[in-house]
Amino acid sequence: MTINREAWKKYTENLSTISETARQKMLTYIATHDVESKEGRQSLIDFAYGVSTKYGEAAAAYACQMYDAVAELEGAELEPAEPAPTATYNEVGKAVNGTIKTSDVVCAAAVYRLVKLAGQDTTMKNASRDKIYFAWIPMGDTCPYCLMKASAGWQRALAELVGHVDHIHANCDCAYATKTEPGTTYSGYNPSDYEEMYKNADGNTQKDKLNAMRRAAYARNKKDATNLSASWLEEIDVN
Repeated sequence: MTINREAWKKYTENLSTISETARQKMLTYIATHDVESKEGRQSLIDFAYGVSTKYGEAAAAYACQMYDAVAELEGAELEPAEPAPTATYNEVGKAVNGTIKTSDVVCAAAVYRLVKLAGQDTTMKNASRDKIYFAWIPMGDTCPYCLMKASAGWQRALAELVGHVDHIHANCDCAYATKTEPGTTYSGYNPSDYEEMYKNADGNTQKDKLNAMRRAAYARNKKDATNLSASWLEEIDVN
């Protein structure tokens, strides 16, 4: 079975919309409130926690929907997907305090990341529970680290997810995909292409190769079209 390109695009775009809505809520709040005083900073953290919880839950729920939809298409009998926890108050506080002095934009991006993290944690939490296959699929203007991560291809989630998944950042539409059968493919995702790209990058160390890939990506400005379509993924209201 092949998962159609437009379905994956719709899924990742909707996930990004959820995170982007959270980011905009943060930017609006910061622009209209005192965030410098002790009381103001505490209120900012409270607000950020509310935003990251609300939209993190939306991202997790949508990730569950995708997980269940793929399993259903494959005819797999799995328990319904369960959402991963959203960011804790302590995690939100550390994110806000660690970024607000840099800029409003960076602080809002930190909340974007926490929301996205809830969705990606959800996918991997369930893949680990069911011991099925997963892969990191690039989307859009992909960073070199994501391309390297994608080069690993499909792997079986044999270990229980503890904590959070790695390398989740703002301004990124890449996401974990899952499948229960080895023969299932996602149209446009060819891990061997990314592996070849990494192997052929200049440098002897991972850092050198990633930097070389980064320079090549800037020069090329090419978008990876790993994007998918299906009626079983519905639009969602994130307002």
